[in-house]
Amino acid sequence: MEYKETILNGVFVIEPRVFTDARGYFFEAWKKEEFEAHVGPVDFIQDNESRSSRGVLRGLHYQKGELAQAKLVRVIKGCVLDVALDIRRSSPTFGQHVAVELSEENKRQFYIPRGFAHGFLVMSDDAVFTYKVDNVYAPQAEAGIRWNDPELGIQWPIDPAEVLTSEKDLKQPLLKDAWLFE
Repeated sequence: MEYKETILNGVFVIEPRVFTDARGYFFEAWKKEEFEAHVGPVDFIQDNESRSSRGVLRGLHYQKGELAQAKLVRVIKGCVLDVALDIRRSSPTFGQHVAVELSEENKRQFYIPRGFAHGFLVMSDDAVFTYKVDNVYAPQAEAGIRWNDPELGIQWPIDPAEVLTSEKDLKQPLLKDAWLFE
């Protein structure tokens, strides 16, 4: 696998080596020793999966404090635009984001450490999205930032009127009013 650190310190795009032949394909999706040699120690404890249709936007989500989560995400079916937003006040890249296309074709993975908000937009008819996390879901620690906060400058490739999101995500605060990491 090739590990490419983004402009956001600690956020990586991971390109697998895919072997294809007449039977199909094979690739290693996760190898702890290799991951930790490039990214650092992590203890993933749970895998999650979601299915969503075109235009669904989930995010921008995170968990606060000690219950924060690092995520390793990828798409098994379809295509999404995946976004990581730096919400660490002390970071030189605070308020900046990275967006990467994840698809069943490119088989990329995206590593988002603690201290970042995360979200994705489904660009295909539907998408199956899977991710590893290093902490359990804790409703009392969940937080978010509004996906369309103009201060973020995220270029979602869809007409905002076509976005399908949850009632909760529509009510998330702007970055300036959100709970942030130090």
